[in-house]
Amino acid sequence: MAKENQTDKGIQRAQGIANPMRKRLYTIKEAALYLGQSEWGMRKLIWDSHIPAIRLKSKSKIYVDINDMETFIRENKRVDY
Repeated sequence: MAKENQTDKGIQRAQGIANPMRKRLYTIKEAALYLGQSEWGMRKLIWDSHIPAIRLKSKSKIYVDINDMETFIRENKRVDY
């Protein structure tokens, strides 16, 4: 378990996340970094309905649920390359 926590902290540091609590909602910029996409590539995934997005009423920012990103990754994995 300690090794898992070290890994999480390392990922957070690499992603520039200072808050030790795991996030569920990521901004477009953070989601793009998580998926290895450009910001515009991430927007295209959202516009083309490959990944759902959330816009909170009180804010103009668009957020992506990490669970949706994980589902996208899982559904797009291929082993026949």
